[in-house]
Amino acid sequence: MAPCGSGWLANEGSKHLSLLFWLSLNVWLFWKTFLLYYHGPQYYYLHQMLGLGLCISRASASVLNLNCSLVLLPMCRILLAFLRGSQKVASRKTRRLLDKSKTFHVTCGVTICVFSVLHVAAHLVNVLNFSVNYTEEFLALNAANYRGEDPRKLLFTTVPGLTGVLMVLVLFLMCTASTYAIRLLNYDIFWYTHNLFFVFYVLLLVHVSGGVLKYQTNLEEHPPGCFHPNTTLREDIPVPGTFEEPFPEYAPEPFPAELEPFVQNNFVRICAEEPKFQSHFPETWLWISGPLCLYCAERLYRYIRSYKPATITSVISHPSNVLELRMRKENFKARPGQYIILHCPRVSALESHPFTLTMCPTDTKATFGVHLKIVGDWTERFRDLLLLHSSQDTEILPNFQQRNYPTDNWQCYKLRRLYFIWVCREIQSFRWFADLLCMLHNKLWQENRPDYINIQLYLSQTDGIQKIIGEKYQVLNSRLLIGRPRWKLLFDEIAKCNRQKTVGVFCCGPNEISKVLHKLSNSSNSYGTRFEYNKESFS
Repeated sequence: MAPCGSGWLANEGSKHLSLLFWLSLNVWLFWKTFLLYYHGPQYYYLHQMLGLGLCISRASASVLNLNCSLVLLPMCRILLAFLRGSQKVASRKTRRLLDKSKTFHVTCGVTICVFSVLHVAAHLVNVLNFSVNYTEEFLALNAANYRGEDPRKLLFTTVPGLTGVLMVLVLFLMCTASTYAIRLLNYDIFWYTHNLFFVFYVLLLVHVSGGVLKYQTNLEEHPPGCFHPNTTLREDIPVPGTFEEPFPEYAPEPFPAELEPFVQNNFVRICAEEPKFQSHFPETWLWISGPLCLYCAERLYRYIRSYKPATITSVISHPSNVLELRMRKENFKARPGQYIILHCPRVSALESHPFTLTMCPTDTKATFGVHLKIVGDWTERFRDLLLLHSSQDTEILPNFQQRNYPTDNWQCYKLRRLYFIWVCREIQSFRWFADLLCMLHNKLWQENRPDYINIQLYLSQTDGIQKIIGEKYQVLNSRLLIGRPRWKLLFDEIAKCNRQKTVGVFCCGPNEISKVLHKLSNSSNSYGTRFEYNKESFS
């Protein structure tokens, strides 16, 4: 914790409000489209044939168009970094919302899955109704070729049906591979399956070109629900000159049964023209072409930029399966708290992963570094590549993405004291970072600033506690506590020492701890201290 108001970590204060707004927008769009197809006169005959399946399928399609167009934008990291660093985005809250781009991406993905299920279910009903309600009166409106046609034939022999089945399969693979269990078990499965999104978009563009659902074009000449006599009926019944003219009283025979629903008070509405139907112009490409081209252009730009080499100067292996990587790159600048996107083609052609910078370049030293915890297949292969082939001539071509910051009022904050609280389950987890903490503490003592940083280490387990005790880590031994932090007492103590000041709370850890810290940051205290909660976010 530090008494500053930096804005480079994402705040979750408006997260739930933003999600509620997005949910409301999708529900509103669904309902508006539903009413259009339910009451729209141009869809009268189609609605009579398909029922609610038409309304639900088209309403869910509108929601899918919106989410499929926006789901790619949060993955345009370069664009987001530019917007975040632009002077036009002056609001700190807006920039923090940009930091939640990954959350928005997941939200759009979940929305696509939910409404895809609804869309598919509605179209299955439509396929059945096309077969059951086949009518020879409106041949252009029918998707089936005859009454009682096998619905499976419509699914697998038509372009919309076949592409729809393939999209369901692709979406199923992408969704199942995105679950936490699969990502933890094998990240490669998630990553390569997720790149099937390009196939999904191609199928989506072809899917809407079938033109199965049609609307009536001649509403003035043929108002929905009116009667248009066929050729045989015209020969037997005299047709009035105008639509609203009553039939003559000397009609030789009573009205046929087909006319009974249209006869009211000796008046009947007879149309001179049959209804004409036309397929809708495909609009999906208008929704997704822009974001898709933007994302493809950014991927190409990243690929070109990756050819600028970053030279690895040293690789240090720390305890607890932690690897420290120090690098140099021409014209690379960064600030504390930023992260880089590391891409190694020798490990994986497509995968790239974010890592927080633990060493930033300065005016006198261009070296920067990250600490990697070996927890997955990518990091394991990366470690093996570095440790087996490390030398002074080794060069890996990573792709770096640095986050820009506008010159705004956050610079008026001055760091006065840093409260560093670290919670680990086992003692070995402290050792990989212990050298840096001791080095920092000794440096502050030499500069006569021993109270500049307050280090507190919490250990959940007591086994092996003696292993860290020694002359080398004597500074940390006195700050090592057993058990979990009592967060309420810590917040009260910090508020008491920083009366009427702003204290920035920066969290990097599990969601359980994050929720507790967020709640305590928003609670009031008797010392007038304001806590600004921030959580690490890799957008």
